[in-house]
Amino acid sequence: MDLKKIEIEEEEEKTQSPDFWNDSKNAEQILKKIKDKKRWIESYSQAEETYNDLNVLHEFYVEGESTQEELDAQYHLLETRIDDLEFLQMLSNKEDAFDAILKINPGAGGTESQDWAEMLQRMYSRWAEKRGYKVEIVDYHGGEQAGIKSATLLVKGENAYGYAKTESGVHRLVRISPYDSSARRHTSFSSVWVYPVIDDDIDIEINESDLKIDTYRASGAGGQHVNTTDSAVRITHQPTGIVVASQNDRSQHKNRATAMNMLKARMFEKEMAEREAAASGEYQEKTEIGWGHQIRSYVLQPYQMVKDLRTGVTSPAPDVVLDGGLDEFISAALAQRVTGETVEVEDVE
Repeated sequence: MDLKKIEIEEEEEKTQSPDFWNDSKNAEQILKKIKDKKRWIESYSQAEETYNDLNVLHEFYVEGESTQEELDAQYHLLETRIDDLEFLQMLSNKEDAFDAILKINPGAGGTESQDWAEMLQRMYSRWAEKRGYKVEIVDYHGGEQAGIKSATLLVKGENAYGYAKTESGVHRLVRISPYDSSARRHTSFSSVWVYPVIDDDIDIEINESDLKIDTYRASGAGGQHVNTTDSAVRITHQPTGIVVASQNDRSQHKNRATAMNMLKARMFEKEMAEREAAASGEYQEKTEIGWGHQIRSYVLQPYQMVKDLRTGVTSPAPDVVLDGGLDEFISAALAQRVTGETVEVEDVE
């Protein structure tokens, strides 16, 4: 704790320099470091103060001057403070602080899976809004009858990537299909892949000759206002097969810049995943969207349940989860990454 305070004092001394803002980018990074360290110290101090208050309250309780209810309330407050500290520790990687890109694609199944992909798009948009994040649809392709063929969201806010990163994977839906005249139960799959929007400090080398760049006319959500010219941009990185696209702006130049940033994010995330999984041999390309690859199942009929197949966390209220109530699942998945513990979880029928 004292070391962090010394580090803050050293960083704050730099802000007093008359030429501090000559390099605005470096200045902003220093201010962010100060903010992050102060946030950690504040969280630690709150936990320490709550712990001390609990000890005092316990002494009062022993002497008959406080109630069990007061003691329990203070204990639960301490649990909350410790949880806040643990959350900060879970988001300690540099890239956790970055904005996030969420790419959503339906699996096989036509309209049914495309509708499920759109439900996921709404779920993540609602989750982000509840956290106070800003959400932009940077690429969107609607389904022929309903739902989406693909959508890419840009989520802007503090630690957006850190919170969203564990949502990468295949999501499974079980329900009575509204598109089946026989009212049969259907199982659908959609994938969600999350990438950090990297800053200029992280150098990702991309050879222009490796890129195939196409322009096309934007359409659908996020593109209604730009569909009179070929302003949308699609970039294919041919060595890896990574494809990114942006149609959120009237300007082709701005869409190209957005698409390039997305490509760098994809390549950076791919490199991180390969490094982290090198020792365990768990790395797998993100291509299969179907049975056996899901991270979470959402059952709407004949009963209601959402179950995470990595952590075992369940919810009996899928309507709440699909309205953005994801924090319980995200917290458990982040904690699992820190501890490295795995659990044997059977999927729901």
